[in-house]
Amino acid sequence: MREEYGLTIFTGGRGPRRFRAAADLARRAEAAGFGAVWTGELYSRSATIPMASLAAATDRVAIGSNIAYGVGRSPLVWAAEARDLDELSGGRIILGLGNGTPGMMENWLSTSGEAPAARMEELVTVLRKLWCLHEGPVHHEGRFYRVHLAPTGGTPAPLRAHLPIWTAGVGPRMVRAAGRVADGLVGHPMTTAEYLAQVVRPELERGAADVERALDGFVVKGIRMVALDADEEAARRKIAYAIAQYAPSRVYDRLFALHGWEAAQQRIRSAAKAGDPVGAAAAVPDAAIDAIGIACTPAQLPGRVAAHAEAFDHLNLVAPPWGLEPEQAEEATEEILVALTPTPAHA
Repeated sequence: MREEYGLTIFTGGRGPRRFRAAADLARRAEAAGFGAVWTGELYSRSATIPMASLAAATDRVAIGSNIAYGVGRSPLVWAAEARDLDELSGGRIILGLGNGTPGMMENWLSTSGEAPAARMEELVTVLRKLWCLHEGPVHHEGRFYRVHLAPTGGTPAPLRAHLPIWTAGVGPRMVRAAGRVADGLVGHPMTTAEYLAQVVRPELERGAADVERALDGFVVKGIRMVALDADEEAARRKIAYAIAQYAPSRVYDRLFALHGWEAAQQRIRSAAKAGDPVGAAAAVPDAAIDAIGIACTPAQLPGRVAAHAEAFDHLNLVAPPWGLEPEQAEEATEEILVALTPTPAHA
């Protein structure tokens, strides 16, 4: 069902046109029955400003960050921006947070890469307190955050008593953090159904057991990179290229080992180290392309998406984040939307 799907909005260009194009895609995704639209964050783009644009352009669809950097803002600023976004959207915001790698935390975000999972748990805890600032002062002295705030004026209650916060995780400790404090897990595009079943879901349960909470209503979100082409082999090459950008990182060693792809991962690493992106993509196993991405003709997309969606509570579709210029990514997003928009006879 399309309402169980999300679409990451990619647009190209600069200036107002970029936001207008994103708003148009979001409106059309809403009309097509998608349940959520998502926007991400990188060193040159924020998540929250595009989220505001998408919220103002739509009425029903959920608006999420996929992901925003948790350490990129203070808890106070996060809580304030989330309140504004939730009011603007009429209570449709999902705050998707991640830390990135320790290197990104240190080199991009000017903070320590120490204990990212513990830091995320504490951030979510402080955000929950600040969301309830209307109830009284917030005092928190923690390992990573210190907040002492007594409101000096009237602080209205937020639209919703509870803000949905989903946290990202690949490795066991980050997944357990989601199970301990979050409302959902943002799975990585590399997360396969088998990795989800054998690693992710057991770690979520362990995290929940640590704090004696139930996971009722907890959402496991999957992300699938989608490449469409009349030539299916050309589409597969696009997904292989994207996988080859992730695969060299040791973060994914457990996943490759689980599937028996260790030798392929070493070939990808060697090619990447040699500056050979074509060779790296060629070393990606066919089974990995099928398990990690969706590469097909437009007519095949509904069936392929439905098959991948079975493993997750919510499946977000995204153009390959590697190998495409912004304008090409927008075109690819448009293609995904068109392929999943029902014709009048099937609406």
